[in-house]
Amino acid sequence: MNAFRLAGDMTHLMSVLVLLLKIHTIKSCAGVSLKTQELYALVFATRYLDMFTDFISLYNTVMKLIFLGSSFSIVWYIRRHKMVRRSYDKDHDTFRHQFIVLPCLLLALLIHEKFTFKEVMWTFSIYVEAVAILPQLVLLQRTKNIDNLTGQYVFFLGAYRGLYILNWIYRYFTEPHYVHWITWIAGFVQTLLYADFFYYYLNSLKNNVKLTLPA
Repeated sequence: MNAFRLAGDMTHLMSVLVLLLKIHTIKSCAGVSLKTQELYALVFATRYLDMFTDFISLYNTVMKLIFLGSSFSIVWYIRRHKMVRRSYDKDHDTFRHQFIVLPCLLLALLIHEKFTFKEVMWTFSIYVEAVAILPQLVLLQRTKNIDNLTGQYVFFLGAYRGLYILNWIYRYFTEPHYVHWITWIAGFVQTLLYADFFYYYLNSLKNNVKLTLPA
């Protein structure tokens, strides 16, 4: 644990809280991609299989439970809540996320650190997380109607990944034999996907105008 890792975790947690705040208090999921939320639920479900066999720390277990519970609750809200689901924009949220899942699974079967079920599932979750934001970004580009909470949610998600990259750099120079190419490359790809959004988000803050993304 270091300051960058802790800041990354707290920023990730903040993104989830912002989204839950929007859905629970406003009873609206407008601008939120169900496809992205389902991908994140899949990410956490396959990544945290070790929670049932390996105890690392109370902090680690609590964070895993929070991300698992929140991701599945968000999916439930969008799919089942009688008020929230009315605001879901299914006409624009049409990204075929199955074309993300299958290639990531095949890649995890081919490129992994150890060929065990938990390790392949963990690697699969890393690959899926790298591109899970794509349906959300596509939806925002199509609707061109980005409210503050949705914009903050995506911003905090991107900031979390950026802080984790700083965490990896710090650990590379302070811990012997710390090399994780799969995580690093996937994290770099994920950060690149946020670059365009960050540019327009920061510009909107600087100029005090509504955030819009180019088509």
